[in-house]
Amino acid sequence: MLTWQLLTFDQLSNNALYDLIKLRIDIFVVEQDCPYPELDNKDRLPGVNHLLGYEGDTLVACARLLPAGVSFDGVSIGRVAMAMSQRGSGLGHRLMAEALSQCERLWPGEAIEIGAQEHLQGFYGQHGFKTFSEVYLEDGIPHVDMRRVAR
Repeated sequence: MLTWQLLTFDQLSNNALYDLIKLRIDIFVVEQDCPYPELDNKDRLPGVNHLLGYEGDTLVACARLLPAGVSFDGVSIGRVAMAMSQRGSGLGHRLMAEALSQCERLWPGEAIEIGAQEHLQGFYGQHGFKTFSEVYLEDGIPHVDMRRVAR
């Protein structure tokens, strides 16, 4: 059974922090063969929340929810990741639905922006995001900026 936790940096236990960083590095650095500064000092900023999805005691999904002005002018979601073992299970859509719900609870009436890998535009489009930038390279990977207007 999948359970969700929404925690600030200070609320993360040592084990939760380790699992979060490991999952993100496993996906963004190792799987995508992309050495980049995973620890960017945004994780511990005031107002930043970490959404953690657990299957039992195992962290299988995560996303970082950021207030306006941290990554974009508006509220944003970043570091969206899920364990390889969960791919194709629909967990990605459940993760985004939960992230959007939490953003709407934390920052009602705000648009949400993301920097999405270009090949995931269709996925994020299913959650109401529309592309508003040209393709750009971030850490050698094509990205686009996308926005979901407030509902």
